[in-house]
Amino acid sequence: MSKRFEDKTALITGASRGLGAAVAKSLAREGAHVILVARSVGGLEEVDDAIQAEGGSATLVPLDLLETDSIDGLAAPLFERWKKLDILVGAAATLGKLTPAPQYAPKLWEDVFKLNVHANWRLLRALDPLLRASEAGRALFVTSSAARAHKQYWSGYAASKAALESLILTYAGEIQKSNLKVNLIDPGATATKLRLSAYPGEDQSTLPSPEDKAEMFLSALMTDFDKNGTLIS
Repeated sequence: MSKRFEDKTALITGASRGLGAAVAKSLAREGAHVILVARSVGGLEEVDDAIQAEGGSATLVPLDLLETDSIDGLAAPLFERWKKLDILVGAAATLGKLTPAPQYAPKLWEDVFKLNVHANWRLLRALDPLLRASEAGRALFVTSSAARAHKQYWSGYAASKAALESLILTYAGEIQKSNLKVNLIDPGATATKLRLSAYPGEDQSTLPSPEDKAEMFLSALMTDFDKNGTLIS
């Protein structure tokens, strides 16, 4: 029985836990070779162990995406080995801190934007040629309703996700005549560490797990998914 992502190569950021890990494991289960990018070596190894236990394959890339200059180095090894990249999932994100906007620590504000916005731009900058080289490149970036809700005390996270949305939708327009499709995805409330840091008193057992949400990602990464520049929720 053929698998939906047989012979595909997929790079996933934030792949050591949460949504990134769940999507990576699901893609590997469906035949993709997954390139796992995250800061935590231990977390990456745990995900890799789970993938290998199910017969999948992965390449581990320990990388702190806050060190944005280092993102440029991803492209050359990928080109040398695969000549293209079929799938990019930008799942890495940080909440920052829920606090009044004038009280935000400048270094933390900058780090929120570095991870949630600048790192994704650097990924596009580095990997655009490889995505275009795929016969059906697909890129998907995780966003949140916070980008549009204007909730009090959420300024750093909300503003960074709004900036990400603007970046991705603009880029989608720029590549619309290529074989590449680029979209945003809002998985909604999910039992993740980021969610727990925002709602520490919430019972996460009442929320869908990252594994529950993985299929909505896979559906949007299929070759026959032809939408571009949309928000999937």
